[in-house]
Amino acid sequence: MRCSPQTPPPPDAAARRAAPLVIAYASDRAPVYDADFYDNARSRMTKTGETVVPPRGARAFDVPAGHFFRIVSIEGPQVGDLNLWNVANLSERFFSGKTRALSATHVSRGDRLWSALPYLRPMATITRDTLDWYGFDADGAGVHDVIGTRCDPYTNLLLTGDEYHHCCHSNLTRALAARTGLSLRDAENNVHDVLNVFMCTGFTRDAHRYFMKASPVRPGDFIEFFAEIDLIGALSTCPGGDCGATLSSDVAQCFPLKVEIFRPRADALERWRSPAVSAYSGRHGE
Repeated sequence: MRCSPQTPPPPDAAARRAAPLVIAYASDRAPVYDADFYDNARSRMTKTGETVVPPRGARAFDVPAGHFFRIVSIEGPQVGDLNLWNVANLSERFFSGKTRALSATHVSRGDRLWSALPYLRPMATITRDTLDWYGFDADGAGVHDVIGTRCDPYTNLLLTGDEYHHCCHSNLTRALAARTGLSLRDAENNVHDVLNVFMCTGFTRDAHRYFMKASPVRPGDFIEFFAEIDLIGALSTCPGGDCGATLSSDVAQCFPLKVEIFRPRADALERWRSPAVSAYSGRHGE
């Protein structure tokens, strides 16, 4: 818990606290979500594959650029942790922090998932979200967050003294190793902060501590993405289940999730191209 303040407030403390807020990044310069394009592309698309991710496990999957993929709740309330990589370059991976800065703490239809520096381009675009009705509740919680990291065995050991091997970090490590042939150590170095799919989270109003509550996801709900580049994805079914009570244990009831891949009509993508990586020179002032 945060310690009580020891420094007395200055005489103008109220005025300092009343300073106007400024949105850090002006979204009018970011790529515009073209709803007509994505809606047209997803109409009459063809399912080409699916992967079922077992409870407390993870699976990797490939999505060609210009295809859609969905994460689907199929049996019961379950949260998933998503990682994304450029299939040709694992160094280009999902950047949750910049996605949060350019969009919001929670993402939905129209938001992009951005890649890490120095690439900084949209990796995927959210095109459908059956939980977009949730918004933000009375506790300030929303769904699909990019503020949490992923449950991991290191933090679990620190806080409980026990080793637990089905944390999302470990699940994603095993999935990436299986997909790429990397050793567990090398695969782990490429696992990164996640999109917490279906997870319902926020910050407490008193101390702004990260909290979770039971996910509102129901069987049949899904979140859908358009792959802007060739992707490897990995999805972990969190050992916390709906994350309404606990993380990193075998206590919570857990359910599988399904990943579905769809190919749009060829004519829907005639004028579409994958976004280019950042054009920054890389000089860094030299």
